[in-house]
Amino acid sequence: MSGPNLIAAAGASSSALVCFLGYVVVVFIIAYLAGRARKGKSFVGEYYLGGRNFGMWAFALTYAATMASGGSFMGFPALIYTHGWSLAWWIGGYMVVPLVALSLIAKRINQVGRIAGAITIPELLRKRFGSNGVGNAATVLVVIFTFFYILAQFKAGAAIMATLFGGVPFYQTVVTAVERATEGWFWIGSADGDYLVCLCFFALAVIAYTAYGGFRAVVWTDVMQGLVMLAGVLILLTLTLSQVGGLENATRQLEKQTPPEFGTATFFAESGGEGLSLPKGTWLASKGGEILRLKEAGTVSKEAIPAEVLIVTSTEEAERLAGEVRRDVTARILEREPYKYGAGQEGVYLTAPGPHRTKPEGFLPVLLALSFFAFWNFSGAGQPSYMVRQMAYRDTVVLRRSILFVGIFFTLIYLPLVLVFTSARILLPGMEITPDRIMPEMASLVTSNAGVPWLAGILVAAPFAAVMSSVDSFLLLVSSGVVRDVYQQNAKHDVSEKTIARLSYWTTLCVGFLAVLFVLNPPEFLQTLIVFASGGLGACFLVPVVLALYWRRMTANAAVAGMIIGGAIMLLFYLIGWKVNGEFSAFSPFNIHPFIWASSANLLVLVVITLLGRKPDQELVERYFGT
Repeated sequence: MSGPNLIAAAGASSSALVCFLGYVVVVFIIAYLAGRARKGKSFVGEYYLGGRNFGMWAFALTYAATMASGGSFMGFPALIYTHGWSLAWWIGGYMVVPLVALSLIAKRINQVGRIAGAITIPELLRKRFGSNGVGNAATVLVVIFTFFYILAQFKAGAAIMATLFGGVPFYQTVVTAVERATEGWFWIGSADGDYLVCLCFFALAVIAYTAYGGFRAVVWTDVMQGLVMLAGVLILLTLTLSQVGGLENATRQLEKQTPPEFGTATFFAESGGEGLSLPKGTWLASKGGEILRLKEAGTVSKEAIPAEVLIVTSTEEAERLAGEVRRDVTARILEREPYKYGAGQEGVYLTAPGPHRTKPEGFLPVLLALSFFAFWNFSGAGQPSYMVRQMAYRDTVVLRRSILFVGIFFTLIYLPLVLVFTSARILLPGMEITPDRIMPEMASLVTSNAGVPWLAGILVAAPFAAVMSSVDSFLLLVSSGVVRDVYQQNAKHDVSEKTIARLSYWTTLCVGFLAVLFVLNPPEFLQTLIVFASGGLGACFLVPVVLALYWRRMTANAAVAGMIIGGAIMLLFYLIGWKVNGEFSAFSPFNIHPFIWASSANLLVLVVITLLGRKPDQELVERYFGT
């Protein structure tokens, strides 16, 4: 690395370290103040709902920050980079999520929650139907699908921190020591040392402040995190467009790009080099002059050990990358696999359905795009973590203003991300080898190019804030389900506030520890996992909760059956997708997302069982609907 580049990298690393440490200090101060604000008040109401009295800024930003997760800043940019402008269709429904989700049930769920004195969604359903079975079924489903969501967020947090601290000497020493200590270990031996170190740091920070501060700490930090996200995205947009010469110039260059090919290659050096190690991400040239990049580490050896590579197919892009190629090693391409849709097509990144490596129909056919428009809106409305926030705002004035605010907030977040990460194909070619890291890598690049490497720490704080704001919310959701809806409701005697507090702290810690344990050997997917968890929760809870709030006739048996059917169909369609596509992905009959099928089946089962069953207890109905 040249002198100026080395200085820039060191500056970015130092600023990232300072930014992160400052951020963690602020987070713990907020948790401490939230804990102080809880003193002398009911532990359960304060720890899990913050007293139900949040105003517009607190309510709107905690709602928005929780929805804008690691998927928004890690998985979503990876999809934009890989599939192009079609992601504007894919995410378009998110702009009206607050209008649909908040308008559909927010006012009514707040009213019913206050009548029932409910703290969690399973508790609300249990009291609405007067049935422990409904509450227990809801708790189990919440814990199962939310745990998948937490796994994805932990992976995203670790990936962000790995980019943040890549150039810090002390960090590199710790990583080397961890890699030596864990070499050959079951489950974690194959994971990168930097991932393991960053995962532990991230987990300690988010679990500790969530366990201590509770819901109020989560909301207060969400306000800060929401503002950090918005500022980070707008700064990143400005820097990116200035460096690609504006949107018009970026579009002209994208018109000439064709999707890469994946394959395998062997390597040899012109002057010996036996045993020479080639790091992942190295740019090489083949004997025929083609430019390729290592998708995994390679080795120069007499045995000609093959390694996976990405092969550049765009002529103009290959010419720009010629200066990045390592000249002392030459590659011999053995196999190559063109994209199933978009191979050799110029302009494919600018049009729907977008290129796809394995699907002949492309990334986003029209019906699937329409399905996602419904998916984001209605699965979002059915998320228990968002419903809990709808039980915590102060009054309807706060709700009306929040709907407008969150809609504008999402527009200023997601549309710029589409512009930034389609342009990223020009500034950072070959990132298909590790697409989930495109956001922090892009932040580091554009700030270094602009001569302000210290700004990288602030920009990377945006995705880090998004991940933390989601992890803390989902940790608290699982903790409340276990303590409030399982232990307290099934205890044979009154449980003291002190006991509940102690159990809440330990449950949050244990759930976080289990999540870390599962994700020590990280999954290869991020956004797919998030879509699955979101769809699963929505398929379980959207229809039962909406009908529970508005339909007097609905019964407890119908609620249980509907939730189970919705979750089971989502899981079944993803297992079929895994079998058909060879990877964990959705099976979408007629290009309609599984969430739509699962919710439709949920509705059908729920209505049929309700109409065939006995009418609910009149006294219970009158309590929530009046006479």
